[in-house]
Amino acid sequence: MKKFGKKILAGIVAATMALGLVACGGGAADTADTADTSGGDTAAESSSSGEKIKVGIINNDPNESGYRTANDKDLKAMFCEANGYDASFAYSLKNDEQITAAQKFIQDGVDYLLLSAADTSGWDSVLKDAQDAGIQVILFDRTIDADESLYVASIVSDMDKEGETAANWLKDQNLSEYNIIHLQGVMGSAAQQGRSGALDTLAKENGWKIVTQQTAEWNAEKAQQIVQSVIDSGESFNVIYAENDDMAKGAVEALDKANISHGVGKDVVVMGFDCNKWALEELLAKNWNYDGQCNPFQASYIDEVIKKLEKGESIGEKVIIMEEKGFDASTITQEDVDNYGI
Repeated sequence: MKKFGKKILAGIVAATMALGLVACGGGAADTADTADTSGGDTAAESSSSGEKIKVGIINNDPNESGYRTANDKDLKAMFCEANGYDASFAYSLKNDEQITAAQKFIQDGVDYLLLSAADTSGWDSVLKDAQDAGIQVILFDRTIDADESLYVASIVSDMDKEGETAANWLKDQNLSEYNIIHLQGVMGSAAQQGRSGALDTLAKENGWKIVTQQTAEWNAEKAQQIVQSVIDSGESFNVIYAENDDMAKGAVEALDKANISHGVGKDVVVMGFDCNKWALEELLAKNWNYDGQCNPFQASYIDEVIKKLEKGESIGEKVIIMEEKGFDASTITQEDVDNYGI
């Protein structure tokens, strides 16, 4: 049986380790937790021994953004005792800390390791360790640069497509000139790479000017500081391309402070990603111009994969891409806000 070896290892390690993971420290709330026992719409199959299915879930800081908060809430609702799971959570925006968490989950003898990587690189070794221990790895939310044999499934958004949809929308606005403040997410993440890459490509092809291109690490306050520094420099700009809604919000705060108009028919085009409900309401009010959807609700997809694996069934396609769209302030409706806002 696939779980025999690691169950022995788990028993040895359990005697010497405290339950859960210790926070690694550093700016974000890098903590570990155990899922609560309420919520969840779908009951999972128990393991063949009748025990709860043990999962270790590695995610980015839930306070990073509204998207991440919704993502974490969705996972905790699904991977709870009521649904047949024994789940532990670890959070960090730093790749090395996530890898350390993964190593501890492997030592704990989890059945499944669920991973939303902070960075796309550096995962081969620890995932090989998981494979050797009989632990199956499922990626969610973000892709990684690793051999596909090291994970059993990847439930993700198409970040490249998200970026292409947004950049093509911007091109279609046919502005008289393009002077762009580009606010990037955490460098190296799949979301940053996909959303940056498309803009970089079209900017080069069409001669757009990137006034500044800096990471604000998904943070509104850092984004506000970057935009404020451009305003103070006197450099001309007419587009804010922010790789998440929180950074767009911070950028707008700097614009408002400087009495610079923004939105439909105004001085500055504002673009965000993630489709937080409050962000879509800004589109509806025509204060922003565009928001790209990024679906945070992957838990039911992961649960279905685990059910099939527990039954020894094929999961079909290894990479599961969720459908997403972009919203334009000139066409968005209240129904869109209600249906797609997170």
